[in-house]
Amino acid sequence: MSNMPVFTSLDNCFCSSHRSPAECIPSIRLTPSPLQTQLLCNKFNLRQCAWLKPRRPKALRTVAASSASGKPTTPETTSKPPATLAVEIADVFFKSTHSARPSSHLRTGTKITVVGVGNVGMAIAQTILTQELTTELALVDIQADKLRGEMLDLQHAAAFLPRTKIVANTDYAVTAGSDICVITAGARQRDGESRLDLVERNLHLFKSIVPQLTKYSPDTILLVVSNPVDILTYIAWKLSGLPSNRVLGSGTNLDSSRFRSLIADHLDVNAQDVQAYIIGEHGDSSVALWSSISVGGVPVLSLLEKQQIPYEKETLETIHSAVINSAYEVIRLKGYTSWAIGYSAASLVKSIVRNQKRIHPVSVLAKGFHGIEDDVFLSLPAQLGTGGVLGVANIPLTGEETQRLNMSAKAIFGVQKQLGVV
Repeated sequence: MSNMPVFTSLDNCFCSSHRSPAECIPSIRLTPSPLQTQLLCNKFNLRQCAWLKPRRPKALRTVAASSASGKPTTPETTSKPPATLAVEIADVFFKSTHSARPSSHLRTGTKITVVGVGNVGMAIAQTILTQELTTELALVDIQADKLRGEMLDLQHAAAFLPRTKIVANTDYAVTAGSDICVITAGARQRDGESRLDLVERNLHLFKSIVPQLTKYSPDTILLVVSNPVDILTYIAWKLSGLPSNRVLGSGTNLDSSRFRSLIADHLDVNAQDVQAYIIGEHGDSSVALWSSISVGGVPVLSLLEKQQIPYEKETLETIHSAVINSAYEVIRLKGYTSWAIGYSAASLVKSIVRNQKRIHPVSVLAKGFHGIEDDVFLSLPAQLGTGGVLGVANIPLTGEETQRLNMSAKAIFGVQKQLGVV
């Protein structure tokens, strides 16, 4: 910008006839950058400069030239540009979420807040740091001593971590300007306790958390990890006033990882080559999408049926039950879960902040999908990016899978009605 001269007027400039900023402003010795030309245009209200108008693709210019000359155009010149075709295809694969609205703030660096510095919260914070996902990490908790201790412990590891500013406070003002707020605060799940039994103990807590986060970060994306995650994600959405695409829960992202791992063990393949989803409630009424499981791009059940290889439905249900009970087993053995959910949540953060547009089974507003009519948050395969939830994949379900998903939705909606949060 130091080479850009300062101008007071351009009264004699006829910008519509110029092809470049050098012609438009003769005193410029160096060709300005796109940013400099845009600043000049804004400064002198040069909104009609030819060199700021987007150039049409070559194919479209050819069509225009042919039309002007009266000569017939070939099929190649009238075909749709690849970008247009890509958009149409994407519309088939994904369905937009309700009231989707992109974030309005643009700035360098990323700030992530983690609310709750328990075992899960710190596992997420540690994974976010080691994966270099943020330039500033804010921690919030009501236990001041533990909060400061965790902050200092991370700061003392600065020599072994990427350059990241780490702050902590019981005051939510420390979260101001957060791109993503991860909520892990909540009552710990007891041995044998259903996730749905936790909701009453966590409802009042969220009323003191969510409004504070959106007060200081109105453009943030809320990622709820606290259980029961589906109902609490719905509550966070209601309390925040944010569009639904900017509120999501960790949902069955971890369940699906466990599902893939168990299937890989049964088939003796690498889990990364297994494509499989658990959808619906993160809990007892979750739905395993057996019909869409594939290994290396090969649909498993379709292949077995085509090759007339018998399989027992009980075996499939055993694998699904193992997925549901795996968290309970960890809680029974060590008292809590932490590392797996830490990596799972960090993978969601990574997809958002790096705009990877990866598909994750996360808790989203499910109304309008697969016949669901109520305002409930359930896990569906969703594409994530800087805008939060970019869309939901149109994965075909069998009649039985659709029925189970709707039963899961009705069960959660029933709890919401009992709590009076509908």
